[in-house]
Formats: sequence, C-alpha cells, structure tokens
Amino acid sequence: MTGHAGEHDTAGPDVVDVVVVGMGPGGEEVAGKLAEAGLSVVGVDAALLGGECPYWGCIPSKMMVRAAHLLAEARRIPGMAGSVSVTPDWAPVAARIRDEATDGWDDTVAVERFEGKGGRFVRGRGRMTAPDTVTVDGRSFRATRAIVLATGTTPAIPPIDGLAGTPYWTNHDAIEAEELPRSIVVLGGGAIGAELSQVFARFGVEVTIVEAASRLLPPEEPEAGRLLAEVFEREGITVVTGSAAEHVDHDEKGFAVRLSDGRVVHGERLLVATGRRVDLAAIGADVFGITADARALPVDDRLRVADHVWAVGDITGKGAFTHVAMYQAAIVVADILDRPHAPATYHAVPRVTFTDPEVGSVGMSVEAATAAGIDIIIGRTEVPSTARGWLHKAGNEGFIALVGDRASGVLVGATAMGPNGGEVLGLLALAVHAEVPIEQLRTMIYAYPTFHRGVEDALRSML
Repeated sequence: MTGHAGEHDTAGPDVVDVVVVGMGPGGEEVAGKLAEAGLSVVGVDAALLGGECPYWGCIPSKMMVRAAHLLAEARRIPGMAGSVSVTPDWAPVAARIRDEATDGWDDTVAVERFEGKGGRFVRGRGRMTAPDTVTVDGRSFRATRAIVLATGTTPAIPPIDGLAGTPYWTNHDAIEAEELPRSIVVLGGGAIGAELSQVFARFGVEVTIVEAASRLLPPEEPEAGRLLAEVFEREGITVVTGSAAEHVDHDEKGFAVRLSDGRVVHGERLLVATGRRVDLAAIGADVFGITADARALPVDDRLRVADHVWAVGDITGKGAFTHVAMYQAAIVVADILDRPHAPATYHAVPRVTFTDPEVGSVGMSVEAATAAGIDIIIGRTEVPSTARGWLHKAGNEGFIALVGDRASGVLVGATAMGPNGGEVLGLLALAVHAEVPIEQLRTMIYAYPTFHRGVEDALRSML
C-alpha cells in the first residue's frame, strides 16, 4: 500500500496515527483535538497554520468593516445628535490588523499552540500518494488510523483577456494594504467584494463594483442585492450588474476594464473577488477515483471520503464558512475516536454578509424552495416600519423575509437584512434548524422595541 510513497522517500514513510492535510480552522481543530486525545498527529500546511480566516478572512476583514461602520455612524450624527467632522485614516486599521489579528502574518504562536497539544506540524504541500499515505515535498507519512483533508479553497481567477500578468489584487492584497489606492475596480459582487467595496468607499476610495449576475449578492434573495445596490450608490459607489469583464488593460496609471456591455471602467487598483475554488488535483484526489475537475470532495454524513479518510471545510462544498468547518470538525473528531455523534445536516446553514446593512440568511431562499417543489408561504416586514427601525432612523434600511413550508408548517429559510441583521438571524436559524412550528413562533413574546421583534411582524404577514 505504501509502494507509491516509497518512490518519493527511499527511507520509507513515517508511521503515525493521523495526518491532517490543511490546517485552517477545521483542520487545526481536528488535529488539535485528536492530539489532545493522545493520538500521534501530523498537521500539514504550506501556508500559515490557522488558514484563511485569522490572517486574510473573517478576523481582519471584520476589523476593517468595524472601522468603516464607525465612520458611517459618525456621518449619521447631523440631524440626529449634533454635528461632527470625520476624517478617515487607514493607518490605525492597517496597524490593528498587523498587531492584533495576524502578528504580521506570522503563525509562530499558532504552531506552538498546536505542538503544545502534542501535535507535529510539517510545513509543505501534502498530497495523497496512496489510500493511507500523504507525501509532503518528498517525505511520506503513513496514517494507521485516519487521514483528514482540509485544504480549503483559493481565489478563483477568471480567464479574462489581459488579466494574467497584471498586478491585480486578491483578498490577501486588500487585507494587507498599508495604504489605500485613490480608486479601485472590484470584480465580483458577492460577500467578499461587497464588504471590501463598502469599506474602501467609506475610507474615501472611488469604488466601482462589477457583478456579472443581475444583482449584487447573487445567492441571496433578490431584494437584498437590489437594496444593497441602492445603499452603495447613495454612498458614492458605482454599481454595475448584469455585465461581465471581458478585457483588462494595465499601465502606470492603473487598470482599464472593458465590460460586455461596451463600457470601460477605470481604477488605480483592480480587486478580483469572483469566488473561490478547490484544487483536488493538488491533494491527489485521484487516489479515490475523484476527477480533478470536481467542484468538491464527496462526503457522507460522517464526513467520510473513503475508509479511514475524512474531509472538513470548504473542500466538502457544504458551505465556505468557518462555522461550517468547525461544525464538521466536531463530527470528524467524534467519528475517528468512535464517540457517539449526530450525522451532519445542512438544512439550516446560516451566513452573514457584513455590509451595512448586514445581510443574514439561513436555509432556503424563495427560489430554492420553489425549485425543490415546496408549497411555500412567505412573510415579510420592512425594518423601517418596525418600532426599532423607526427609532433607529439613519441607517435603518432592511427587511425580514420568511420562507415557510405550507404542508409541514415550519420555516425552511429566512433573511434578516438591516442593522444587526446577523444577530437577528440567530432566532431564525434556531427556528429553521429545530423545525419550530410557525404557529409556535407566533405565540412567542418578542421584546419591545428590538430589531428581532420584526420577526413577529413578518410572521403575522404569512398567509
């Protein structure tokens, strides 16, 4: 079984209990818990231990969002609480990201934390070279108990004519920026592109956001994307939807992007935020007969790919979120240690886009529920029409939308867009996850005046 690996390592493979390939949040959690349980664990990653989230994703980007929101709140003071002069300064934001979030993109502390649990960290690119063997830059490790694949995703760079070879940004460059450009074109109106566009605009950057689909935030309810576009345009962001980038030119002045509708948009910088992709060829998925062009690793409800092989995180295609990876990690740890656990389910995966207003959603959209053949009932309320929304006034855009299954009488999806939309989502995520009857939700007492009381108003409108 290890002959293939031996071709790379004439000394033979190291024999351990577990090899975890990819040490992002999910992989790190699995490796750490198994090491604490007394297993010999090797964690492998060519990049920083901890993965995308703490260094270029969730944590530093939300620091940026927090800073941008503070600027926006200050600008809302006139007419409500006095007057104020706001002068944006990117320097403290960049410093906070380096000092408090990423340690200057140094994972020494994270490696020491893992090794303190008894794990062994190997820096390099891991690839399956046999059903029980991972080879890392010519060195092989044979796992007697488990291999866990958690290599995540990388930015998907579209094959736009002229783009290759230019100094375009990905989210990494945007997060690491110590100085902001005067102008930027953002390709991609999903969560990453939308969040960063609003951050930059609030710090004085001239922003053009381009989304090939008909609206921003394509996975969300259509009204969420339309409302966000209205907010963006009021904040001075140029929003282009329904038109794809066809050609990129770059010179000392910056970027010129020609769109499919004939327009040309310009920016000193170009941020490509057009999605993420897995690289199954790089991890040797062909060992399991999985083609390199597959969109994800197929897993069962225990996250098993094959005998003694599990996967967690983005690579499974169950939701590219840290919270999904951590949820899956708990199941994998229990399964490897032969502990009882519930099977994985994904009917109530919550997600939040941290724009202002926030867009929180869970479960199915109206379109998805209809496509699934569900006889839907819909409830809706506008945030400004609720008591708290009216009190909030400036920056109160948003809505709460509910999607119910008429036959079963439960919610199958919901969206909470508005101030603290991601927090309001908590109630709705629980309702969808636990399949709480709509009639029972109607009998609850909702604190007044809160944003989540708008859920009661939306329930009343369900027919």
